[in-house]
Amino acid sequence: MSAAYEYGRALFMLGEEEGISDGIKSDAQTVRAVLKENPEYIKLLDTPALTKEERLAAIDGSLGTLDENLVNLIKILSGKHMAHLVPRVLDVFDALYDERCGIERVEAISAVAMSDGQIDRLARRLAEKTGKTIIVRNTVDPSILGGIKVRYMGIQLDGSVKTRLDGFERALHDVII
Repeated sequence: MSAAYEYGRALFMLGEEEGISDGIKSDAQTVRAVLKENPEYIKLLDTPALTKEERLAAIDGSLGTLDENLVNLIKILSGKHMAHLVPRVLDVFDALYDERCGIERVEAISAVAMSDGQIDRLARRLAEKTGKTIIVRNTVDPSILGGIKVRYMGIQLDGSVKTRLDGFERALHDVII
């Protein structure tokens, strides 16, 4: 098992034991937002150029109002110069949280942005098939030309025009005249 998995799992188990997983989940989103707005922050927390006390003060200054367990985990990782693992640790926590809550995250890849109605219909159909609450994230990839690719639960369904055209082209090449 990776260190990120072990730390994420430990954070989840602690949250479950203390009944605060929902709060940690919310605060993890805040940490993600901070990291997205300040991509150099992780490098700062990993740098040996700062003393341990300076790194801890930086964490308290920016994240000190968040869940104590989450902040302490970030401090531990920073102390080991492993703060770069924070995003992956949060991914593990989120995956375990989603599993417990019966949530399945789905990526729908389309040539143009899907409408809210299309996303809702896809979510309903997949919820019927899986029995889970579905959260759809639409990614736009013009190279698929049309149609949709759907990824969930380790499955990829490919109904893209590009894949169909590629298959048609292969079939034409296989025809013996």
